[in-house]
Amino acid sequence: MAVFDDGKDKGALRTIGEVAKATGIKAHVLRYWEQQFPMLKPLTRSGGRRYYRPEDIELIERIDRLVNREGYTLKGAKAALLGTPDQQAAVQEPVAAPPSGDLVRRLKAIRDDLKAALAA
Repeated sequence: MAVFDDGKDKGALRTIGEVAKATGIKAHVLRYWEQQFPMLKPLTRSGGRRYYRPEDIELIERIDRLVNREGYTLKGAKAALLGTPDQQAAVQEPVAAPPSGDLVRRLKAIRDDLKAALAA
């Protein structure tokens, strides 16, 4: 959950800079997500200044979790948020476990053989 150190009330509106700082997500990424996720609609005032409501910030954190921690594509994350089953876009291949010690030794041996072949 985003932590705001600005003395504002928990339900206060936040600027894009405040949200970016609290979530660690850059402002340009937040603006891009607004284009990609139609449900993310911060309030805008004259001059285009964005103000995020607490529910917008919760949605940003859900998108961040889906995309950056669970490996969803943007299309898959949008489908998950909308509750639409889109199996092809939902999740990328799971991240493989780190290679075992035996595999690492074999790979290093192959690397050494290739280096020797290039040096010859």
